[in-house]
Amino acid sequence: MTDPTERTGDTGSAARTEPAGLGFTRLLFVATGSVSAAELPSWITWLRSTHPALEIQTILTRSAQRFVTREALNLLTGRRTLVDAWPDEPVLRAPHVDLTAWAEAVLVYPSTFSYTARLALGLADSPSLLTAQCTAAPVAVAPALPPGGAQSHAYRRHAEALAERPNCVVVPPVPALSLTTGRTDSWAPAPLPDVVDGLAALHRSITAEPAP
Repeated sequence: MTDPTERTGDTGSAARTEPAGLGFTRLLFVATGSVSAAELPSWITWLRSTHPALEIQTILTRSAQRFVTREALNLLTGRRTLVDAWPDEPVLRAPHVDLTAWAEAVLVYPSTFSYTARLALGLADSPSLLTAQCTAAPVAVAPALPPGGAQSHAYRRHAEALAERPNCVVVPPVPALSLTTGRTDSWAPAPLPDVVDGLAALHRSITAEPAP
């Protein structure tokens, strides 16, 4: 992993201001190993066009790299995409500490059944998970589930546990065509605009001035 403040190119950072309607300027975008990760270049292009002042730091799990390349995300975000694994070589700085300090909001899109469960159980066996467990910033989780996943008792318990956290919102998945069964019995992450709206609303509620 590299320093989350490291950029690969100049995308106008000198003129950055707060993106209208979001309330935050630095987004940690975590993608996990669902086929929906293949859509990230299109979604990030949309995010950059609608909120050009937003800085986006992407981090991919190893399985997510089967569906989207780091090179593509590097070019679209202007930042070096990180791999969600502990460094093999000794480092001078703990990557999760830097990520936690840098991120003003965290988005997990898509979030597999496994990642959602690990997050809900409080596991912290990767940099992104430890960041999400330790941050006080708002965290939005957009699950992507296989056939039967949304109806399973385990998933429902995990989603409920995450929803109970004051800084976390789980945006329910939407029905989708399963590439395995050929039927609409799978579950894709909600459209990114809906998830970003949920994240922005959570950020406003967290940062709102307490009533006198």
